Amino acid sequence: MTSNIAESINAALVSARELPIYNFLEEVRKMFGRWNCSNCKEATQTYTTLGKKYQEILTLNETMSTRMTVVPSTEYLHMVNDGGRNYTVCLLERKCVCGRFQVDELPCPHAWAVLKSKFLMPEEYCPNYYKPNTVVMTYDVPMYSLPDRNDWNIPAHVAEEVVLPSKWKRPPGRPKKKLDKPLSELLQPKYQHSCNICGQGGHNRRTYRNAPRNK
Repeated sequence: MTSNIAESINAALVSARELPIYNFLEEVRKMFGRWNCSNCKEATQTYTTLGKKYQEILTLNETMSTRMTVVPSTEYLHMVNDGGRNYTVCLLERKCVCGRFQVDELPCPHAWAVLKSKFLMPEEYCPNYYKPNTVVMTYDVPMYSLPDRNDWNIPAHVAEEVVLPSKWKRPPGRPKKKLDKPLSELLQPKYQHSCNICGQGGHNRRTYRNAPRNK
């Protein structure tokens, strides 16, 4: 929810960005093809109600709900006590005060406690796009590779067209490979290492004996 997917893709294509445009696009296609095949294979070999990742989250939420107590208010509205703090869960609207039920769309630990008290299956309160069949349909579209350049059928009017470079003057120096950091990141205080023994900065654990001590 906090990271742009484009940043993850850029990190995976650091070496490919040095290639010419045709080779770069081919590397992008092969990378997405590998991801597509891997995700489809994993979903095909999943025999649980939900995908592997989401089934693990559901199991973790169940473990966290073991010591919670449930007090029903209505058929769908319940109060859950978690370590002395009360949370309101509405099964009809699939909402919880903690916010995880409506954001993740998976039963949070508080909703899990309510479902167990009513002997309901948590998978019935999960959306279909977390289920393996939906994941298989998502990655069912194949990614075809480009044919060899010798087999390209280029129309005559396209082959005869002359494409001139853009009127742009390259600035002096080497081109930047890293993005300029925004002002908000530059103003953040830098992390300073501190000693594990005394907790003070300026030295570490190895140089602790030689560090100046306050009298």
